[in-house]
Amino acid sequence: MKYKGFKIGNIETKLPLILGGMGIGVSGWKLASAITNNDGIGVLSGVNLGYREDDFYTNTFEANKRAIIKEIKKAKEESNNGVIGINFMVAMNRYKEYVRIAVEAGIDIIISGAGLPLELPEESKGYDTKLIPIASSAKAARIITKVWDKKYSKIPDAVVIEGDKAGGHLGFKKKDLIDENFDFEKVLKETRLVLEKYENKYGRKIPIIAAGGIYSKEDVENIMKIGYDGVQMSTRFVTTEECDADFNFKNEFLNSKKEDINIMDSPVGLPGRAIDNEFLKNVEEGVKPKIIKCVDCIKNCNYKDTKFCISQALINSVKGNIDEGLVFAGENAYKSKKMEKVKDIIEELFY
Repeated sequence: MKYKGFKIGNIETKLPLILGGMGIGVSGWKLASAITNNDGIGVLSGVNLGYREDDFYTNTFEANKRAIIKEIKKAKEESNNGVIGINFMVAMNRYKEYVRIAVEAGIDIIISGAGLPLELPEESKGYDTKLIPIASSAKAARIITKVWDKKYSKIPDAVVIEGDKAGGHLGFKKKDLIDENFDFEKVLKETRLVLEKYENKYGRKIPIIAAGGIYSKEDVENIMKIGYDGVQMSTRFVTTEECDADFNFKNEFLNSKKEDINIMDSPVGLPGRAIDNEFLKNVEEGVKPKIIKCVDCIKNCNYKDTKFCISQALINSVKGNIDEGLVFAGENAYKSKKMEKVKDIIEELFY
């Protein structure tokens, strides 16, 4: 199957590929720039990017701000000023401030989910940053587009439809994930009908991108044949030389079996998909890891009541401390059996 890119506003891709943002720090400047250099769109995760800064626990906001600017600058430099995006969770505290920091730092695209990004256009006023909300249903896409149109006279530059096989935080109820009843084709048709009205009003197409469980060449072909304009992929690129995570993190993917990848309850208030490990086993048995310091990262998290600090757990894992860390992964993570290069994976998937 021969592929062509798609347009996100005035940005035109060579391949219909966007990297999914993986936090904390799993998709940083190395992986993002590698994707962009190989004809896709590289995306940073904007969640607690300051975790490597010396003052992260004493001056979290400034550390994150500094790191966002550094990561965008480095990703742009390493991709010869190519297109770079960043992913922000709506559930983050100071969400709008972080969006503004990225916009002012020259980010090209902001992708946002883990909640409805109803106020996302507010902080990008005056800039040509492309805005892409993540939705898990046509209903969510309808709400977002209706609010953006009415409040900001703006529509999404693209929409990501995330299915139930994605890794990390998921926009589904836990029972729906267990039932596995998500139908990409049905949701595409419903979402197209929702967006048609706004495409006609604004005189431009809104590309629809599929995400969640897309791993192989066959997966890409099936999604594109249905009629999606592109794919967002994350898990497939974890076990690459360019991925920013520690090798111990990547090794969890390489050693995982299908039955190791399950749904867990996240302190964020959403279900999440992760690889079972010693850390999750201890949490399930009621062992509460000591919290170094709450960095106030999530809106609806009370560190005194939560089973564990998700920020601390994700930082541990990306740094290689797997026994005390949470390893988010897509449903197909167990299929990763060797370390690869981004270039080789993209050639396998699209050429």
